[in-house]
Amino acid sequence: MANRVACIVAALAMLAPAGALAQDGVPRTPWGDPDLQGTWTNTTTTPLERPSDLAGKAVLTDEERAAIDEENAPGIDAAVGVGAYNNFWMERGYVYEQTSLVVDPPDGRLPRVLPKAKARQDALVASRRSPSYPTTYEEPSLMERCITRGVPGVMLPGNYNHNYNILQAPGYVAIFHEMIHDFRIIPLDGRPHIAPGIRQWMGSSRGYWEGDTLVVETQNFTDKLYERRGSLLVWGTGKHMTVVERFTRRGDVIDYRFTLTDPTTFERPFTASIPMVPLDEPMFEYACHEGNYAMANMLSGARDQEAAAQRARSE
Repeated sequence: MANRVACIVAALAMLAPAGALAQDGVPRTPWGDPDLQGTWTNTTTTPLERPSDLAGKAVLTDEERAAIDEENAPGIDAAVGVGAYNNFWMERGYVYEQTSLVVDPPDGRLPRVLPKAKARQDALVASRRSPSYPTTYEEPSLMERCITRGVPGVMLPGNYNHNYNILQAPGYVAIFHEMIHDFRIIPLDGRPHIAPGIRQWMGSSRGYWEGDTLVVETQNFTDKLYERRGSLLVWGTGKHMTVVERFTRRGDVIDYRFTLTDPTTFERPFTASIPMVPLDEPMFEYACHEGNYAMANMLSGARDQEAAAQRARSE
């Protein structure tokens, strides 16, 4: 799989020579599309939802941003519990001017989760807190199993590796995501989405240009990835969910935002805005699963806990 992806990336790179700056100031490819190519990052400490102490405040002053960055600077000084990383591994970035990634609803908060969806999420959280968790390799999240973070999870910043390599060719845009090495090839030729009965981890994406903005519409998600974490590491999907992304080049920044609509999860759509800035560094292979020891150790550790509890009850 890794070799196949590498070949696709190399082929697209050969098809995509460096663009030029058009008279309107927008960098363009040789075939005239706005040029989004390069390596980008969106790492930030700005939270997905607006904190309660900033209620009613959409934008920070320079002084407020500096104070928050100073407060966030210590990061994680030592590993807390099993499996945590310390500051050596973190790429936390800085806080944006905006007080939350969510820009609509205007209060910067996610819409209300519908009762059935909330019950499903609560049941998932409860199962993770069970003394016997995990009982099978299928119980940990797809993020923990190094399969995917889904869409738009793959575009949400977190603690590290939130870097992206965008490549373009006539009729296509490819996005290689460093975290869990997710890879999307997005046709721009007007072809329809895949058949409704076909469901994919990252959905079916189709793109088009709206002026100088690349619009990517994604549907056909599977509901096997169903999880929402405040850490922004992973995002759940549902069969009725659609995601519309917009990439607009503004000088050295890509104005990136997405709108998520899921009538079976949220009472209304919401929009998040996450600027992307040049990385100016190469991306490296993401080696997931800690040498493939993590899953076996999690399962054996849980079985040891069960055995210890059983011995305690029999004494």
